[in-house]
Amino acid sequence: MTRLWLSPAPLILASGSVTRRDMLIAAGLPVETVKPDIDERAVERPLAEQGVAVDRIASALAEAKALAVSKLRSGRLVLAADQTLTCEGRSFHKPADATAAAEQIAALAGRAHELHSAFALAQNGVVLAQGRATARLTMRPLDAAFIGRYVEAAGPAILASVGGYQLEGLGAQLFARIEGDHFTILGLPLLPVLQALRDLGHLSR
Repeated sequence: MTRLWLSPAPLILASGSVTRRDMLIAAGLPVETVKPDIDERAVERPLAEQGVAVDRIASALAEAKALAVSKLRSGRLVLAADQTLTCEGRSFHKPADATAAAEQIAALAGRAHELHSAFALAQNGVVLAQGRATARLTMRPLDAAFIGRYVEAAGPAILASVGGYQLEGLGAQLFARIEGDHFTILGLPLLPVLQALRDLGHLSR
């Protein structure tokens, strides 16, 4: 345990995301990972049908993940996060394959889109804290030939991210402008998470 972390047990990250895990470890938090067993589309679908805002859907997904894992790990503090993407009223999800990734990038090219990243902290089936943040990214105009080269060069990693890109890697080549917190873009609004952990007494002030 680091001196900054005050709890006897590591934080549980309810995610299979290596990026989120490494982000927390780099910030000095001891982390264990447990992938939540939930159907994200089953959570999202009724909310979308009710017209719930996309950023609030990200919050609902993060909460569902945190609660699912916290009910399995009694007494442990669980952090979950989720991210949604919207462009001109259209919602995007993780692409199923390279063809879908290319189609998503083509749809985003030359336009601005919003990434909404949300988190929830839960313990014993109760949400203790939650929050979200939004970043706005403008993708530069791209032709089909470049998109094809990018998808081939980026490989399977792009299938793990909504929008078909990873900004921390080759995805940086797709953009003309970025407005917002880098951590939010990577899928976890880290600074609000750290503050919530301080407020809950798990991190040193």
